[in-house]
Amino acid sequence: MASGTGSKAALDVITVGRCSVDLYGQQIGSRLEDISSFAKSVGGCPSNIAIGTARLGLKSAVITRVGDEQMGRYVHEQMAREGVATQGITTDPQRLTSLVLLSVENDKTFPLIFYRDNCADSALCEADIDEKFVASAAALLVTGTHFARPLNDAAQRKAMRIAKANGRKICFDIDYRPNLWGLAGHGAGEERYIKSDKVSEHIKTVLPDCDLIVGTEEEVHIAAGSEDTLTALKTIRSLSSATIVLKRGPMGCAVYPGAIPNRLEDGIVGQGFPIEVYNVLGAGDAFFSGFLRGWLKNEPLETCATYANACGAFAVSRLLCSPEIPTWDELQYFLKHGSPHKALRKDEAINHVHWATTRREQPPKLLALAIDHRIQLEAIADNAGAPHERIAPFKRLAIAAIGRVANGRPGFGTLLDDTYGRDAMFDAAKLGLWVARPLEQPGSRPLRFEFTQDVGARLVEWPVTHTIKCLAFYHPDDPAELKTEQAQKLRTLYEAARKIGRELLVEIICGKHGSVKDDTVSRALAELYALGIKPDWWKLEPQANAAAWDNIENVIKANDPYCRGIVLLGLDAPEDDLARAFATTAGHSTIKGFAVGRTIFSGAAESWLAGKIDDTKATSEMAERFANLVNVWNKSHA
Repeated sequence: MASGTGSKAALDVITVGRCSVDLYGQQIGSRLEDISSFAKSVGGCPSNIAIGTARLGLKSAVITRVGDEQMGRYVHEQMAREGVATQGITTDPQRLTSLVLLSVENDKTFPLIFYRDNCADSALCEADIDEKFVASAAALLVTGTHFARPLNDAAQRKAMRIAKANGRKICFDIDYRPNLWGLAGHGAGEERYIKSDKVSEHIKTVLPDCDLIVGTEEEVHIAAGSEDTLTALKTIRSLSSATIVLKRGPMGCAVYPGAIPNRLEDGIVGQGFPIEVYNVLGAGDAFFSGFLRGWLKNEPLETCATYANACGAFAVSRLLCSPEIPTWDELQYFLKHGSPHKALRKDEAINHVHWATTRREQPPKLLALAIDHRIQLEAIADNAGAPHERIAPFKRLAIAAIGRVANGRPGFGTLLDDTYGRDAMFDAAKLGLWVARPLEQPGSRPLRFEFTQDVGARLVEWPVTHTIKCLAFYHPDDPAELKTEQAQKLRTLYEAARKIGRELLVEIICGKHGSVKDDTVSRALAELYALGIKPDWWKLEPQANAAAWDNIENVIKANDPYCRGIVLLGLDAPEDDLARAFATTAGHSTIKGFAVGRTIFSGAAESWLAGKIDDTKATSEMAERFANLVNVWNKSHA
């Protein structure tokens, strides 16, 4: 069995040390000099492990420093989103958050630059180490790189003394970066090993207090001062009784809980996973996260090694560091089902679990005023003799109405378009509303996208918090050629949404082009699921009875248990009709709310665009109608 932990602790593990914002080049096979765009994530070995262990179900925290600026706030917010306790993160008013820039030239060359000149995390000191906080965790994880500077060295050693005095476990990631020890220039961030007796002697002083030591063969060499791996392991064993984990790249790992055998292969091993190398950066942090998940749960060492190997395989097959570490659901899915792909980033089933279990949280209820209408509002403006330019300020009034009803409460949102809704989107952001934006060309059948068919290029400009909305007039009894064309368009959009990291809401309206029976909409959804289209949300028309909703709900649960759910559309129905439709959805857990438009805004739009009422009256009328629907929904779903 793996080593156990001390008395009951509030946290499973606290990591200490580096924290950066990683900017990784998105053009694969390119020199860093030629990179034109970067993907952003939280980085730094201990920060990655804090995120990785949280994703795997452990209660984790990190002790580090970030700057008092936007990147520091990003780190705070992302750590919180990942479930990492943030009370150990100190905001440094004088220094900037450190940065890392990297490109992937090929499967063996990963040029990177550490921007760490007097950065925030390099100023971590003993004053940042709170005794009560360190003692609240079952284990403490320290990293080799943060022993390279006296200030950081003292901070980690203080944390180790506290952990040891409180009967906590001490974990050590050797994490050797020669240029951060001053052994290589700024442009040599990729360098993994330079022999140094000075570094070896320094690291040896850390080993006796450790309960778990993890490193690659090169890292074991530097820790022991020997370039023969067996000799190095035996040297480490002479200094420490810790469980030693040797990372061996494609060969997985070997674990040595006691005496070092005469062959590396005679250590305890877990299941290995042959994987195509995409980017090795971050693989070790994912590996350590997986090992800790097992080790701190007292799993057998073989299981710990299997978790570690699998997590490392995920990371090495993907681009970034912390964002690529699997969640517990994802790891269990992989261990149960495996993958036909050596490049795990190409496995749609696994990627869906990864996306669904790492996307940003959303409120359990969604009540939205849909004001993404273009053609309908243009017609109202034409009838009123008003120029189309007046539509944009009217949409801002609609957002103000939502804000009045929401009054700062979560679970409220809007659907807004790019054509007339740009300024209204800024208002919605200030109010903290959920926002979905349409991509479809209004009224198109077969489906066409508005402005451009290259949706991927368009989505790059959208905030990550905005949800893609696409309406398709799709009926399961349509001609096969029409269904195929529309489904292929939705499939293209789905792939773009996943590639660019945006949530997707698919709106299906069957009733405009055929009869709707109890199984019509459920059949439509089943056909789209069969093509691998798994949107985060569905937006569906009201159904005649609970049986129809039962059919829809069964299809969703059978095909995608991670679906966020359904929002109900209005189709300009009278309020009484919507109230009856709301009542029909009661008791169906997948139905999360509504997104209603013309029922709320049509009357106000007609009067305001005709100059019959002012801004205040228009806003009040829409707020009143929206509030009425919110109350009806809440009563029917109490």
